[in-house]
Amino acid sequence: MIRKIVFTILFIATALLSNADNVKFTMSGPNVVSVGEQFRLSFTLNERGTDLQLPDMSNFEVLMGPSTSTSFSSQIINGKVTQSNSYSYTFILRAKKEGSFTIRPGSIKVDGKVYESNELDIQVVKAKASSGSQQSTQQQQSTSTASLDKDDLFVKVDLDKRNVFKGEQIIATVKIYVAPTVPITSFDDVKLPSYEGFWTQEIDIPSQISFSREVYDNKIYQVGILKKTILFPQQTGKIKIDPFEITCLVRQRVRQQRSFFDDFFDNYRTIPAKVVSDPVNISVKELPSPPASFYGAVGNFDFSASMDKTNLKANEAVTLSVKISGNGNLRLIEAPKLELPSDFEVYDPKTTDNLNASDNGLRGSKTFEYLFIPRFAGEYTIPAVQFAYFNPATGKYVYKKSSEFTINVAKGDDEQTATVTSAFSKEDVRYIGKDIRYIKQNQYKLKSKATTFYGSLAFYLSYLGSALLFLIVTLVYRKKLKENANLQLVRNKQANKVARKRLKTASVFLKQQKAEEFYEAILKAFWGYLSDKLNIPVADLNRENAVSSLQKRQVTIELTDELNSLIDSCEFARYAPSASGVTMDEVYNKSASLMGKLEKQIR
Repeated sequence: MIRKIVFTILFIATALLSNADNVKFTMSGPNVVSVGEQFRLSFTLNERGTDLQLPDMSNFEVLMGPSTSTSFSSQIINGKVTQSNSYSYTFILRAKKEGSFTIRPGSIKVDGKVYESNELDIQVVKAKASSGSQQSTQQQQSTSTASLDKDDLFVKVDLDKRNVFKGEQIIATVKIYVAPTVPITSFDDVKLPSYEGFWTQEIDIPSQISFSREVYDNKIYQVGILKKTILFPQQTGKIKIDPFEITCLVRQRVRQQRSFFDDFFDNYRTIPAKVVSDPVNISVKELPSPPASFYGAVGNFDFSASMDKTNLKANEAVTLSVKISGNGNLRLIEAPKLELPSDFEVYDPKTTDNLNASDNGLRGSKTFEYLFIPRFAGEYTIPAVQFAYFNPATGKYVYKKSSEFTINVAKGDDEQTATVTSAFSKEDVRYIGKDIRYIKQNQYKLKSKATTFYGSLAFYLSYLGSALLFLIVTLVYRKKLKENANLQLVRNKQANKVARKRLKTASVFLKQQKAEEFYEAILKAFWGYLSDKLNIPVADLNRENAVSSLQKRQVTIELTDELNSLIDSCEFARYAPSASGVTMDEVYNKSASLMGKLEKQIR
């Protein structure tokens, strides 16, 4: 009995302490208002409290408050019930003058302990002037068209920097600015910038645009982020970013004084408003003369190298891993070169990316795994791996290197006593000693056989089988000759094979119904295909030079138009999938058909 009482007391005490540690007291309100504007200032607490102490709010006029409210909620997750409470204290304030003001934290008592809220910064801007004559004119408007002032609705492409080195990352943010008096219902046609001259990496943002208040040119706007992209310039000089275009559907009130009832009821309509951003220029500087150990890395990186083992037998595989981590153009870094003994059999390195694109740029790591096989016993030294990257913050190259590696290779099980003679290259190796078979001197008991294979049933069956096999091979060979003679048929088969191979990744995302990844895979497949067929690096490839090169290679205008249409559909679907007029299946089928046609026409 005593144990139960003690346990209960400890349980209650622990719960009380836990609740006390989880008390949250926050102050919230708008970050920007205009002079004379009323706004709400709220204090929210997750436990019942007493003795609310307000901070100094002399820079604002308190019109009403506090208005208190209480809410309770409960959830059942995996059979576990969780409950939460919320106690709110709301005040109505009005801004009295322009400036930036800080409201210090408020305080409240919970179970005798005082808790403080956060502080809040509020910017007060000049109120927008209104014209009585303009309002009267708008109320009497009865036409079916309407115009918006360019300051009420516009799009901007913001860059975190405009003077960079080649390969240095830039954060490009496309924002839409909407005056509080402009009600937008949805968006329609979108034309994204092509970002020619850049390698790009998208930053994931919510599909539902969330608006927040911001001050621009001393005016208050509702601002939403439409797109975020990391840009890596691949050429020097002045690069222009084309305008971003979007059509907004705006809900507008129209009052038509035609009858008695029209004086009491308003009519509404939705009008399209096309907004276009201004082009933006970026100045790109060439990198200083690079060292031999520079493999295209621009940013700030760490470097390490390791081997999975240093003691092994001949003909066993060993892996040397080189890891580059940090912030910068990780996707564009090439594999560092290794200096390995000529007797090693070396394979192409395997590349693994672990990257995250955010407002801080492209971060993560890139790992190169080099697999090689020592063929002969001995002690080998692998020189240190050299790596250099360019740091745009300092404008200098930073040099890194690993330690050298020593591996001990023992004689392999299958090496035996072979003598090795090397001639010309490691592939042209002649083994001497394995082609001699010594006479065995053991005594064996011999048996005599009364019959021979010649003339037996097995002999005739073998003869017939060989003849039949020869006939089948002859027929297949003749069929292949006929097919190869039909050049159009060969091209069709080859084209279909190329299309299926290039679109393999997109097919996987299609089955998984991952729309964004699917359209991105379609675009990557086409740019990669055109880069290989036209001998143009992906970084230098764009629509104009791709179409020009295709036309030089006798590709019809209908196919180039179809290619442009498909790219537009994919880019539009990636940004606004709900507004796209085609399905993923249709896009995939069109892509396979188009790539097959291009394969047949490109000379």
